[in-house]
Amino acid sequence: MNLLRALATISGMTMLSRVTGLVREILIARYFGASGFTDAYNIAFRIPNLLRRIFAEGAFSQAFVPILAQYKVQKGQDDTKALVDHVATILTWTLVFTCLLGMTAAPLITYCFAPGWQSTPEIFDAAVVMTRIMFPYIGFMSLVALSGGILNTWREFKIPAFTPVLLNVSSIVATIFLTPYLEHPIYALAIAVLVGGILQLAIQIPALIKIGMLPGVSFNLPEAFRDPGVRSVLRKMGPAIFAVSAAQISILINSNIASRLPLGSVTWLGYADRLMEFPTALLGVALGTILLPSLSKAHAEENTAEYSALLDWGLRLTFLLALPCALALATLSIPLTATLFHTGKFTNIDAGMTATALIAYGVGLIGLIVVKILAPGFYAKQNIRTPVKIAIGVLIASQIMNLFFVPVLAHAGLALSVGLGACLNALFLYVGLRRHAIFTPQAGWLWFMTRLLIALCLMGFMARWNAGHFDWLGMKEQPFLRFALLMQVIAACGLTYFGALFAMGFRPRDFRRVTL
Repeated sequence: MNLLRALATISGMTMLSRVTGLVREILIARYFGASGFTDAYNIAFRIPNLLRRIFAEGAFSQAFVPILAQYKVQKGQDDTKALVDHVATILTWTLVFTCLLGMTAAPLITYCFAPGWQSTPEIFDAAVVMTRIMFPYIGFMSLVALSGGILNTWREFKIPAFTPVLLNVSSIVATIFLTPYLEHPIYALAIAVLVGGILQLAIQIPALIKIGMLPGVSFNLPEAFRDPGVRSVLRKMGPAIFAVSAAQISILINSNIASRLPLGSVTWLGYADRLMEFPTALLGVALGTILLPSLSKAHAEENTAEYSALLDWGLRLTFLLALPCALALATLSIPLTATLFHTGKFTNIDAGMTATALIAYGVGLIGLIVVKILAPGFYAKQNIRTPVKIAIGVLIASQIMNLFFVPVLAHAGLALSVGLGACLNALFLYVGLRRHAIFTPQAGWLWFMTRLLIALCLMGFMARWNAGHFDWLGMKEQPFLRFALLMQVIAACGLTYFGALFAMGFRPRDFRRVTL
C-alpha cells in the first residue's frame, strides 16, 4: 500500500469534513453569534464529545486496533470475527448503560463543566436540556470508532474518514430549516448532533458487510468476557483511559475556568479550535490513522527497521506540512477569523478575541500533531503505561501554566497552556521512544530542518506583507471580496513556501512510502 496515497485520500475526505464543518460554524456564527446560549451548546456538546474521545476514539481504539491487527496477521478470519463480535457485545451494552446514566445525571454533569453558570439559570437550563439530547451521541460514535478501527485495519480508509461530513451536513440543515420551528432555536443544533451520530454509524454498515466483519451483538455477556482477546483489550484500556483522560481532564478544567470568564469565552475558544483542527485533522489525525495499523502489523511481524522507518516518515511529513500551518495561524489570525466568522451577529470584538485564541493555539500546533504521530509508536507495541505517565505530567504542567497565563491573557491563556502542554507531551514521547530503542531517526534531519526554516522565513515575510494591505474587519459587508483576498494571500504564501523548498531540492517522490 502506498502510504502517501492513503494519506492523500484520508486528508481529502478530512478536508471535505473540515470545509463542511466551517460552513456549519459560519452559519452558527451568523444565526447565533457568540452568546451565552452558544456557550451552552458548546459545553453541552463537549460533554458527550469528551467521553467519546476518552473511551471510543481514545482508549478503546488504542487498545483494540493493535490486538485486532495481531489477530488478523496471526489467527485468521474466524478467530478475528469472533473477537469483533465479543468486543461489540461488551461495548454495546456498556454504552446503553452509560447513555441512560448520563441523561439522568445531566444537571450534575453540566454543573461540573460550567459551575459559573449558576448565576444565569436560563443558560444553565439550556445546557442541561441539550446535554440530554446529545448524550446518546457517545453511544453511536463509540460504535463508529469500533467500525472505523475494523475498516482501517483492513486498509479501508475512505468511509471512516468521510463519516464526520454527515454530522456537519446534519447541523447545516438543522440550522437553516429547523430553527424557525423551535421555541429555543439553539436546540436545533443539539438535535442535529444526535441525527448526525445515527447517520455516521449507518454509513459504516455496508463497508463492514463487504469485508465480512459486521459485528454481531448478543445478550451472552459471560461468553464475551471469557474471550482472551476481549480481556486483553480491557487490560490495555485501563492504562489507555488514564492516558487519554489526562488531556480530556485538562479540557474539563479549562471549560470550568472559561465558564467563569466573560460570556462568549467558550465560543471564542471553540471557533479558534475549529480553525486549529484543520491542520491537526488533515495531517495529525490522518497520519495517526494510517500509522497505527501499519505499525501494529510491523510489530506483529517483528520488523523493527520498518517500525522505526514509519515513524521517521511520519515525523518528516509532519514538520514539512505542520510548521507552515502554525506560522499561518499566527500571521493570518485576523484575516482567517474575519473571513470565516465575522458576519451577522459575530462582532468585531468576537473576531478579535477569536484571533487572539488562534494565535495562542498556533504556538502549540506542532506539538498537537507530533503527539498523534509518536503516541502510536507506543500503542502499536501495546505499551500504554509510558504515555500514561507522560500525559499525567503534562496535565499537571498545563494547569500550572494556567495559573500564570489566564490572569494575563484570559481565554487565550487557556489556549496557550493547551498548546505548550502538547509540545511538552511530544518532547517526552520522543525521548521515551529513543530511550526504549523504538525509534532511531534516519540520516539527514539537520539539512532537512535547515531548508524548512529558510522556506518558513520567506513565507512569514510574504504573509505579513501581503495581508497587511487590507482592512479585514472593515470588509464585513463585502464577504466575497474578503474571501477572494484571503485566497490570494494563502496562495502567495503556499507558492513562496513550496517554491522555496522545490528550489532547495525537495521533491514529492522523497516522501513516498509503500508497505505490504
